[in-house]
Amino acid sequence: MIDHISYWLWQIRCKNTTLCSSRGTRVIVTDLNSNNQTDFVLSSRAFMAMANKGMGQDVLKHGILDVEYKRVPCEYKNQNLAVRVEESSKKPNYLAIKLLYQGGQTEVVAMDVAKVGSSNWGFMSRNHGAVWDTDRVPAGALQFRFVVTAGFDGKWIWAQKVLPEDWKPGMTYDSGVQITDIAQEGCSPCDDGVWK
Repeated sequence: MIDHISYWLWQIRCKNTTLCSSRGTRVIVTDLNSNNQTDFVLSSRAFMAMANKGMGQDVLKHGILDVEYKRVPCEYKNQNLAVRVEESSKKPNYLAIKLLYQGGQTEVVAMDVAKVGSSNWGFMSRNHGAVWDTDRVPAGALQFRFVVTAGFDGKWIWAQKVLPEDWKPGMTYDSGVQITDIAQEGCSPCDDGVWK
């Protein structure tokens, strides 16, 4: 089951070997419907990327295909995790942010915010998808700490001096940290973990 998605990278391929290549394509999942019972809805470009050479239009004509998928690590070379202040943010009382360029194969499961230099942390709530928000915004420049999971265990990551005192909705700020952890997930039942 997929729960509380932010941005995850998946390798997807269709099971019809006549139409589709064995390598498939990579897609970023950005949201999930509320009951965790959904299909991958792909753009026509991603759909055709699964096809064998010259079979793209044939794949599109099918519209629905049986697929297999696995989660793969995101790679953002020379790119730190970034914090985008959502347009719905209203200084000084409400802050909504979205994390961008989350590398590795991890999930942020908790987030706190504090004034830079303070140890008075306030929690943020996952609003929807990858958006985190709070209506208790500290005054001044802001720092964040995240609980990041990579399979079974979680760890704290601190991002100091992320938002300046004069942060603005619509702007993106560098966190100064990179996440590169790879998930160590169990499965039941499992094959050898490699596509056949």
